[in-house]
Order: sequence, then structure tokens, then C-alpha cells
Amino acid sequence: MPLETHLTKLLGIRVPVVQGGMQWVGVPQLAAAVSNAGGLGLLTALTQPSPDALRNAIRETRKLTDKNFGVNITLLPSINPPDYEGYARAAFEEGIRIFETAGNNPGPLIRFFKANGCIVIHKCTTIRHAKSAERLGVDCLSIDGFECAGHPGEEDIGGLVLLARAAQELKVPYIASGGFADGRGLASVLALGACGVNMGTRFMCTVESPIHQNIKEKIVASTERDTVHIFRTLHNTARVFKNSVAQQVVALERRPGGAKFEDVRELVSGQRGRQVYEKGDADIGIWTAGIVMGLINDIPTCEDLLRTIETEAEETIGRMAALRVPSVKAKL
Repeated sequence: MPLETHLTKLLGIRVPVVQGGMQWVGVPQLAAAVSNAGGLGLLTALTQPSPDALRNAIRETRKLTDKNFGVNITLLPSINPPDYEGYARAAFEEGIRIFETAGNNPGPLIRFFKANGCIVIHKCTTIRHAKSAERLGVDCLSIDGFECAGHPGEEDIGGLVLLARAAQELKVPYIASGGFADGRGLASVLALGACGVNMGTRFMCTVESPIHQNIKEKIVASTERDTVHIFRTLHNTARVFKNSVAQQVVALERRPGGAKFEDVRELVSGQRGRQVYEKGDADIGIWTAGIVMGLINDIPTCEDLLRTIETEAEETIGRMAALRVPSVKAKL
């Protein structure tokens, strides 16, 4: 029996699972595969070099699926920020009506999308930021716990407490992000009040993921102990795979007097990180991965992955329901 949650009804999907926006990873072949498998696939806008390139990616995705998919736009600190408005308009003009937003000052984008009748899922790492997005009118929140890959915020609050706090404080539906890879995880967040999960690292390690096979195999061989935080001293914390480059960055940050971004710029170059995925050398540059690697033991198709998650979640929910037994009145 399929799971029906607020997320599945809102997005018109079968499985309450969203593929997170990931730089260099959220491309047509993966987004379409996730949507075809019953979840929500997302194209990562900034993986494309321009708004026009995003238009082409959307058209390519449409050739691969007739299911709903969306676009992620993440706003990052930058000296020369991308044309966020251009990406947003291009996606909207191409017919996209589901958007995931994340990052700093999302207000203008959220207002644009909502004024044009779009569905907005906003990702955040604190309850106060979630409530701000709620006031802006988002349809759903993605609550990103400390376990996540990429930027977990600066407050180090794990998903268990963060999701329970979301149930106490939020009025709009929310999904859980950070640390999810299987049906048990999905069932657990449904119990905590979420209406689905967002998965990133797990989808990196699928047949349709565009990254090099060597990196997929590296993820399978790794454990929950194989990540590290960089940029802690720069107050822009990022969880990345623990390789030699990441450890160099941490060492520089731990020097007396710390480090400035200029000191690590070359090490953390986005182009070096992209080469990790293209060349399959896990030590070329920085690449993001979550501690959920400890739960990843295979490289399935997206179809097989979501079918397995769906089945495991249903079985787990069934076992939980079986814990309830009729009360027996004591005999006199």
C-alpha cells in the first residue's frame, strides 16, 4: 500500500523522497531517473553555466521524464554572485513550478515564485530561519540536520532534536534532510512529524548519478567517520569527504591566528571539486558527502532504491503499529 503524505499530495509523487540539489550532480539524467522512480528529481540551477543553459537542461529532462521535477537554486556568499533572478525566470518560463531554495536572503526569490503560483520548498538549518521562511509563504520546509553534507549551519543541532522542534514550532509541512538513505530513516521522520525526506549523498551513489564510478565505490567503501568539517573558523562550516585536501584546509585553520579564505582558496576551488567527479580521483579536491555514507552499501538504480525505501518504510511502520496491543482489564 503506497505511503500518502502531505508531500506526495503537494508534489504529485508516489514516494515521499526529494533528491537534494547538488552542485555538478543535479543534472537531467539523475533528476529524470528520480522522478521516473516516484520521487521528486531536482536540477541544480548553478551547475549550469548560465540561465540559457538551464533552459536547455530543463528541456533535456523533459525528454527523459513525463513526471514532475523541480529546480534547486542555492544562494551562496560570493564576491560576484550568479544571476539568480535570471536562473529563476528561465526556469519559470520553461514551465517549472516546483522550486527548492536554500541559502542567504531567499526572500526575493520566494516572493517571485509565490507571486507566480509556484510551489516552494525552502531548506534551512535552524528553527528561527524556518519560521522566517514560513512567514514568506513557503509551501514546505526542508529541515537540514547537522548530519548533512555541505553546509549544516553554525549551531550544530542534530536532526533528531531539530525535527522534534520543527513539530513543536512550525505551521507548514516539513521534510527531513541530512542522514537519510533507507526506509527506516523515512519511517522515523514520519514518526517525528515530517512528511518526507530529502536525500543527497544517497543519490550520488546510484547508477544514474553522473559522478565517476570510482567516487561511487569510494562512498560505498567509506563509513560515517569519513567526513570532516572545513571553514569552521570562517563561520561557513561545510561537511566534506575527509581526504588529503580537506585535512590540509583543517590544518591551516588550526594554525595560530587561524586562516583567511585567501589562504585556502586554491585548495577549495570549485573546479578542483568538479574534477573529483569527472576524473574519479577522490583526492584532487574538496567534495561534499554526509555521514550517511555509513549506511550506503550498494550502487542501485534510482528505481530499485526508491522501491526498496518504500518497502522498508511500509514494513517498519507495520512493525511499529504492531507494538500497540489491546488493553486488558484486570479481573477482580
